[in-house]
Amino acid sequence: MASVTYRDLTTLDDFAAVVELERRIWGPGYEDVVPSPILAVSVHRGGILIGAFASEQLIGFVYSLPGIKYGQATQWSHMLGVVDEFRTAGVGYQLKLLQRDRALAVGVDLIEWTYDPLQAANAHLNFVKLGVVVEEYLENVYGDSKSPLHQGIPTDRFVAEWFIREPLVARGRSLDGAVPLNRTDWYDGWLESVDVDLSCEAQQLAVEIPMGFTDMLARVPERAMAWRVCTRAIFTTYLDRGYKVVDFVLNRGARKGTYVMERHPSVPRRPA
Repeated sequence: MASVTYRDLTTLDDFAAVVELERRIWGPGYEDVVPSPILAVSVHRGGILIGAFASEQLIGFVYSLPGIKYGQATQWSHMLGVVDEFRTAGVGYQLKLLQRDRALAVGVDLIEWTYDPLQAANAHLNFVKLGVVVEEYLENVYGDSKSPLHQGIPTDRFVAEWFIREPLVARGRSLDGAVPLNRTDWYDGWLESVDVDLSCEAQQLAVEIPMGFTDMLARVPERAMAWRVCTRAIFTTYLDRGYKVVDFVLNRGARKGTYVMERHPSVPRRPA
């Protein structure tokens, strides 16, 4: 595999290359491409756009816009994309670290973004490697999507909060003591969620999700929808009760992952 280099994207040619890469990554029919003029304007007014290159070809990028939250400047990370061939090479992680560096340099403390709670690989990156927390769940926030990666079910999303002045400490805690809110079982080759508990009051909770959700969505969309309905009920119920999502444990051997929720997490919270 070719070595990867990184740089800020600032020219019209750079922006056009990002648009083409958006279409490649999110697939045919994707209509929510961020166009070159928007990339140009946001970069000139505080946005962050960094590209990853292999053999001089753009193979990944991260893009964020300036925002305001709690009366303070933030960055809203709208897109992180890496081509399939480099998706397991740490490119996404390195792009996020560079984004963090750029944001810190202009005095920003918080970067936020949305992601699908049922994407286990993204959850592992976000919680275990970057150290985000989640206290907000948005139902069908982007409406219907024609992207092959998302089409067919509501675009429910977590809002990840990344407090970037905190030390980068890898997570992945033990699940000992976390009370399961759902039980999973295999049926006809696919993991299903059963026995959901919406009335637990324990300090620490565990929520299992499957790996390979994109494949499930493409091949057995009715089961993907069942997972969306199940996890929406769990997360909206417990987030409304004051729990936060604070960690994720990936079990590749069992083809599933587990979120950890706490009522009073000992992690950085929003500024006072």
